[in-house]
Amino acid sequence: MPKRNQKKTLKHRIIKISSLIAGGGLLLLILFFFSIKAGLYGKLPDDELLSNIKNAQATEILDEKGENIGFLYRNYRSNVEYEELPQHLIDALVATEDVRFFEHSGVDYRSLLRVLIKTVILQDRSGGGGSTLSQQLVKNLFPREYSNKLEILAIKIKEAIIAKRLEEIYSKEDLLTLYLNTVSFPDNTFGIEAASQTFFNKSVNKLSLDESAILVGSLKATYTYNPRIFPENSIERRNIVLSQMKKYDKISEEVHQNAISKDIKLDYQPVKADEGIAPYFREQVRQKLVKWAEDYEKESGKSIDIYGDGLKIHTTLNRKMQLHAESAMKTHMQNLQKAFEQNWGNLAPWRKKTIYEQYIQRSHHYKALKIQGKSEEEIRKILNEKKEMQVFDWSGSDVKTMSVIDSIQHSLKTLQAGFVAMEPQTGAIKIWIGGIDFEYFKYDHVVQSKRQVGSTFKPLVYMAALEKGVKPCDYFPANAVAYDNLEGWKPTNSDGEDYTYINVNMQEALRKSMNTVSVKILEETGISSVMNLAKEVGIKSDLPEVASLALGTAELSLLEMATAYSSFLNEGKSSEPYFIKKITDASGKVLAEFESEIEYEQAFSILNQEMMLDMMQEVVNSGTASRLRWRYKLKNDIAGKTGTTQNNRDGWFVGLLPNLVTISWTGSDNGSIGFRSTSIGQGANSALPIFGLWMQKVNADASLNQYSKSHFRPLSDKAERLMDCPPVKEDGFFKKLFTNPDKEKSKDFDEDGKEGKGLFNKIKKLFKKDEG
Repeated sequence: MPKRNQKKTLKHRIIKISSLIAGGGLLLLILFFFSIKAGLYGKLPDDELLSNIKNAQATEILDEKGENIGFLYRNYRSNVEYEELPQHLIDALVATEDVRFFEHSGVDYRSLLRVLIKTVILQDRSGGGGSTLSQQLVKNLFPREYSNKLEILAIKIKEAIIAKRLEEIYSKEDLLTLYLNTVSFPDNTFGIEAASQTFFNKSVNKLSLDESAILVGSLKATYTYNPRIFPENSIERRNIVLSQMKKYDKISEEVHQNAISKDIKLDYQPVKADEGIAPYFREQVRQKLVKWAEDYEKESGKSIDIYGDGLKIHTTLNRKMQLHAESAMKTHMQNLQKAFEQNWGNLAPWRKKTIYEQYIQRSHHYKALKIQGKSEEEIRKILNEKKEMQVFDWSGSDVKTMSVIDSIQHSLKTLQAGFVAMEPQTGAIKIWIGGIDFEYFKYDHVVQSKRQVGSTFKPLVYMAALEKGVKPCDYFPANAVAYDNLEGWKPTNSDGEDYTYINVNMQEALRKSMNTVSVKILEETGISSVMNLAKEVGIKSDLPEVASLALGTAELSLLEMATAYSSFLNEGKSSEPYFIKKITDASGKVLAEFESEIEYEQAFSILNQEMMLDMMQEVVNSGTASRLRWRYKLKNDIAGKTGTTQNNRDGWFVGLLPNLVTISWTGSDNGSIGFRSTSIGQGANSALPIFGLWMQKVNADASLNQYSKSHFRPLSDKAERLMDCPPVKEDGFFKKLFTNPDKEKSKDFDEDGKEGKGLFNKIKKLFKKDEG
């Protein structure tokens, strides 16, 4: 075949293959587009919902008595009408954000083509965005939720479809009004009226040209161009907006020059669109509502807009107790943070490169500089540059001059806290504090965080022992023992006392939180028995099947701990936590009612429950939690257990009232940073004070007498007889005679349990059998 024909044939093949690929690609795009319209990537809002955006009502969240604790809304409105918007504000917005706004029908194809060529093909990021104001409005009205790049593309197409539908329903003036009433401005202000009142203390119709340009300019990046925090950035951006207005003949050169010569003059009056308490709790409510709304639509065929249908969410929270708890947490954590930093001094671990380096490389600053192709040396130089930035600080000043690396170290040293209170009989949540400040720290330590629980796990070990037949008056040697089959592991007690020849009963061991005895009780009971009991009382996390389980090496959430401990106040049956009682629509019609979703079986006897409660009351009266009596002067009926983990990383306190279980935790989010000294880091000092300060406030509030004046039932005669024994028993003369106190005690650990094994134990059980 001639070469010319071969070339021609090859050319035809290439054209044919290219055409097939292009055609196939186009077909896929068309199918993808119609699959989005069909709702395969999430249902598109119907015309009724889009037509009633103006009448959207915020969802109100109520406490158990119907008192407001906050709102859920898509936008914060101030009833600004189009006529109230200054013409220079409209001109500034359109000239900067969407110059062909009055020409297109929701999607600006010219802008999209420009972005495609400059950003995608030429890799020039200065090409800007291709979204119109209508598309931006859609993004504001229907927040994005995606997990991969395909979903991002689907969302972009959905936004374009909805934008075109909005343009069919509303006039351009209505769309501008909707946009300016819903868009977010700096400092979490929503809507132009809120922004105007916040930064200039005036209504939107009183804004000057340069003030309008400042607010419109901030829309590009509300933090970077915040006029309060970064006035220089704000001036630079304002001038770009003014230049755009001049470019499109909205202002003259003279007006332009006059406006750019002005300094920023703020009259800052913060307007909080959402002033509710319990922010971590409200976020959990929101997440629950998202799932409920999806299920409700599947079952009823009716769509629910949780941000705009004016729902009333009746929760189990007690507003007064929540306020008292938040106040107690803030008071204590401010003092604890100060003591924590002073105690470490110049040895502060958060300043060690081995600790903070990993967080630098995870930071978005570092990753962005890497993408830009900066060298490691250049990145370090930039990250060490000092500038003003907004960070959390207990002093009340949230703007500090520091570098990115400084801010990372600042975050690492910041201690966190969690506190939750639950009604043990029902599982109803009464208090929920997920962290020290929701604005800066979104991570919820009540439900998301799992930490080692330390000695707060011991009551479960003791309860499993009682259920296996161990008696509260059985004595256990308090001395330390090295376990040969556990690589010589030798648990010791934190008090440092000499326990040679000393034996203690269960109450004394729990009162002093003795590690040596807890391990021996676990050995007596069997690890599997303890793990089975833990599951029966509602612990769902995996537990380490090791001897150190007795000391609380299990990692659990505060909510799991609350579930487990509810069994001690509810006749051996745990209650699953819940926090929404019912949901009603704007007219008051009940849409859903809720209660605890899981009903647990009884895990242990009522007799063993009352004996364990009595032991935990002694922990408060004279044990590791006794500062509730001598420091906080609390005279209430309280049972409790303190907990501290290895290297003082976590501090815990479980506080039990007859009708309320509370769990408090403190620590650093970085597991390698703990307290330098146990005196500061132990649960009795780091976590217990939150409960102590809160309980003082509850006692002073007569409306909460149902909790402060509640009482435990007195011990039954049988329980009293079983617990009637001296707390300590010393070895007898002959045992001392044949014991060498200087020789280290060692043995193998029996993880299967000893109770009932051997002839001697069986005879001993016969003699100890209760006759009552």
